[in-house]
Amino acid sequence: MILSACTPRSGEPWQDGIWRGELTVADNKQAPFLFEVENADTDSTIVTLINGEERVPLTSVAYYADTAIILIESFDALILTKISRDSMEGRFFKNYIDDDEGIPFRAERGRTSRFEPVARPASIPIDGKWDVFFIGQSDTSHNVGIFSTENQIVTGSILTNSGDLRFLEGIVTENGVKLSAFSGLSPYLIEIRFLDENTFEGEFYTAKGITKLTGVRNEKAALDDAYSLTKMKRGFDRLHFQLPDMNGKLVSLSDEQYKEKVVIVSILGSWCPNCIDEAKFLAPWYKENKDRGVEIVGLAFERKADFDYAKETISHLKKAEDIRYDILFAGKAAPATIAEVLPEIEHFSSYPTTIFIDKQGKVRKIHTGFSGPATGLFYKEFQAEFNALVDSLLAE
Repeated sequence: MILSACTPRSGEPWQDGIWRGELTVADNKQAPFLFEVENADTDSTIVTLINGEERVPLTSVAYYADTAIILIESFDALILTKISRDSMEGRFFKNYIDDDEGIPFRAERGRTSRFEPVARPASIPIDGKWDVFFIGQSDTSHNVGIFSTENQIVTGSILTNSGDLRFLEGIVTENGVKLSAFSGLSPYLIEIRFLDENTFEGEFYTAKGITKLTGVRNEKAALDDAYSLTKMKRGFDRLHFQLPDMNGKLVSLSDEQYKEKVVIVSILGSWCPNCIDEAKFLAPWYKENKDRGVEIVGLAFERKADFDYAKETISHLKKAEDIRYDILFAGKAAPATIAEVLPEIEHFSSYPTTIFIDKQGKVRKIHTGFSGPATGLFYKEFQAEFNALVDSLLAE
């Protein structure tokens, strides 16, 4: 609706190049991020979000007079901003939230540093693995920080049992490290202060609030076993869902296409960054392996319990990642919906959750969360474990 209402701009044209943006988070802090603008003076403008190695192209940009509307279709969000040659000022909105007031956004062209370098950077290196603890969380699960530094620029991520914080990027400060990220859903800002060579404290800022965190250096830091968290209930070894695909056709595991095949069931949401990371892995993997007797089916739990809305968001995900396997609409993302659709499982805690089913239709393994490419060796370990598990099920 926004795009159809837009007209050619009448204000001063904005410029191609690297821009530095800021989004306001808790305590009126600013979470900085970089983005590149290409073809700014045409109707095919591309805005690419930059976080470390990550590049997120946003290709749906429209104009109304001196205002740009930058749609972030993957997360049903947008940036609405006034534009001039070298600056922007506006707000970031999440469309799926009714009457969302948004958060302030501003940007300048030509600033290529996420954070300003300091004259005397801390001498303690953050490189390596850390046990990270979010203070105030009720669970005792492990979180792992993994970081590296080059020319005072720090990159890395923090892994949790449900996923990771994607590609964090920042700088060494006088007493620690600052990191930030924005890939289209939520801005992150992390401020860390070293207490000594092996411990730190700090804060994790989002638009919703502040979480205290601490870290302890540990080169053997690891997450909980991802195959031990979500389980089948006692007495159950099969799933029995029947859900609509994007054409409204009901699909179940008893359908012919899944019989006598190894089946991977991905519990996801098109709004979930870690689910998108998993889809980026599964989509090409499926094209390479589907002829081996393996199928994948996604169960999408969306922001709203509305099929037409879900069809739009899921279809965008399928198109963006070139997904050739079925994704079914499972309802609104909520614990009660999970319990209704998948009553056979217990201790569900994370999108995505991946279920491995053997040729006889029995659930053999359930993997909670997803460690994406931002996690380096953890991502490679997951790929190796995934392939080994599928190979073993296919060989049976």
